[in-house]
Amino acid sequence: MERIILFDGVCNLCNNSVHFILKRDASSSFKFASLQGVKGQLLLKEFGLSTDMNSFVLIENNQAYLKSTAALRVCMRLKGAWSILSAFLVIPRFIRDFVYDIIAKNRYKWFGQKESCMLPSPEWKSRFLD
Repeated sequence: MERIILFDGVCNLCNNSVHFILKRDASSSFKFASLQGVKGQLLLKEFGLSTDMNSFVLIENNQAYLKSTAALRVCMRLKGAWSILSAFLVIPRFIRDFVYDIIAKNRYKWFGQKESCMLPSPEWKSRFLD
C-alpha cells in the first residue's frame, strides 16, 4: 500500500519533519511530495482539496488525512516509541487541530522558511514524487 505525505516544501519545520520520518520509517512505506510541486498539486486536486492547501496531508488507503490526524497516523508507522503518540487520536479532532493550527500559523516565524523547496539527498531521492 502506498502512503504519500504532502508537505510544505519551503517550511523548515516541515522539512525537518520529513527528515525525521525518513530516518524512522523502517519499512520505507512513505513517499513524499511538496504541496508546491506538480505531483503534490495533482494529488490535492485528485482528493478534492484546495491547491493552496497549507497543511500536512497523508494519503493512505485512497483517503486524505489532514493536520493532526495525518501527523498522528504517520506516527503509528514509525519505529521506536513514536507510535505511542497515535494514542492522541482519541482526543477530539477539533482540540488536536486547534493546537496544530497554532503551530502551523506560526511555523515560519518560529522555525523559518527556505527560498525554494528542499532537494532530497541521493539516498532518499527515490522516495520523493516531485
